[in-house]
Amino acid sequence: MKRLSRARSMVRDESGMTLIEMLVAAMMSVIIVAASCAMLINSVRDQPVLSKKAQNVTTARYQLERIVREVRNGVQVEPSPTASSVTLVARVRRVACGGAAQTDPSAEPVQCKIVYSCSGSTCTRTELTSAGTPAGSSIAASGIGSTEVFCFVPSANEDPTECGDAEEGVPPTYIGVNLEVPSPEGPGLLTISDGATLRSAALNEAFGASS
Repeated sequence: MKRLSRARSMVRDESGMTLIEMLVAAMMSVIIVAASCAMLINSVRDQPVLSKKAQNVTTARYQLERIVREVRNGVQVEPSPTASSVTLVARVRRVACGGAAQTDPSAEPVQCKIVYSCSGSTCTRTELTSAGTPAGSSIAASGIGSTEVFCFVPSANEDPTECGDAEEGVPPTYIGVNLEVPSPEGPGLLTISDGATLRSAALNEAFGASS
């Protein structure tokens, strides 16, 4: 009898979950699984957008480098440049202005007028022939959030060494380039900036002063 009583007490102590407890546990499991699935679906859905933004930043950096490289080979800036448009006389490796690219690396580059003009979300590059007529345009930058791309030194600011709007009647020797693209880290725009001094213009000034 003592053994039977002890066995019954052990069975009572090892009683399982009630039906209500099982239902509550099942509902909590369903809620947790549903929330996890929703987070996973949102992450997968947002991934193409984030990848596209990251690709836009990489493309903008490449486009910025091309523009700055051409600025560095510039000889002078034509009068009245603006934040969205600038005409640059630069050395380019062409057979003739608006012509095909040079195949002989030892040949001297030629000086051509190049017009950068920004409108909407695109900046275009137009190379002019020696007669001043457009010889075809190409996209210099795309997907930008602002057409105010260029700034100049000397500038019309109180401090002329600060990059800003071009000073009237004073040819700029430095051009800054700012491209705004969607930020890959969230809402808003990311500004990618660079700039260069017109190397050929500086050399021309130095030779002029020495002569």
